[in-house]
Amino acid sequence: MSLPQHVASPTKPDLPQRRALQGFGRTILGWGEGNLRDLPWRRTRDPWHILLAEVALQQTQAARVAERFVELTTAMATPTATVHLGKAGVISLWSGLGYNSRAVRLFQTAERLVESFDGEVPGTNAELQSLPGIGPYTAAAIEAFAFERDVAVYDTNVARVIARAVLGAPTSTKVGFELARSMVPKHSGWLFNQAMLDFGATLCTARSPSCERCPLRRRCAWRNSGDEQDPARTTAGTARPQGRFEGSARQGRGRMIERLRRSSATFEELRTATGWDDDAQVATQLNDLMTAGLLSKRGAKYFLG
Repeated sequence: MSLPQHVASPTKPDLPQRRALQGFGRTILGWGEGNLRDLPWRRTRDPWHILLAEVALQQTQAARVAERFVELTTAMATPTATVHLGKAGVISLWSGLGYNSRAVRLFQTAERLVESFDGEVPGTNAELQSLPGIGPYTAAAIEAFAFERDVAVYDTNVARVIARAVLGAPTSTKVGFELARSMVPKHSGWLFNQAMLDFGATLCTARSPSCERCPLRRRCAWRNSGDEQDPARTTAGTARPQGRFEGSARQGRGRMIERLRRSSATFEELRTATGWDDDAQVATQLNDLMTAGLLSKRGAKYFLG
């Protein structure tokens, strides 16, 4: 789950009144009562486990994270246990979850919590955002899902629902977030936000929305406008597609990390792992990985962490 990068703002559409927004919120809340996906992080209110799940879910499919959640929360049961595991141990454990830099930030977060917060996840938004790699979305998710506060969790799925159903027009992050916040039914922040995320992920999807099954279809601003242009295309779907993976630097760096998960390795062994012939290309990527804190060098050998 990631914060949407918007490229367009509403062309001054008539913004719904709070009463109408609350109506949208109650409908989605009702839908969520019988349609939430069974995801393991929804069975806990442990702030550290919620934080761990939210970091893992950034740009990784929920199903993949769900398969690994028990393993992760067992090995990294607390911030203190995560620090004891060590940065190399966390990176190694992260195998298969992609974007290894997140493992480094998670370890750094655990260190900060042990050093500054007695090993506990803090409860205020400002304190949460002071942690490494914790931005507005993740901070709000921890508030809603660990502390059950009536805050808005705003990601690409939520932005898509708001652009289509609520506005029928593209929206900016600022406007979309304010609308989402006004939709949260009182004392229902946990369930509403879980429902809103699943609503966008499973019903109001990016490519094939299930309009015939949507409980908002009669009040959907996009449907009622008759406009064929999907307003979400310039709202929730504006993240730039990644380039080709095969043969890319990302693939090479990933192969280096996988090789180092087995044991330390020399430059030549890591070059062999990448399949590259260009020593300069290998050296550049190794330097990038060291700068990111993913590996270190001692003598002629490279190590994780």
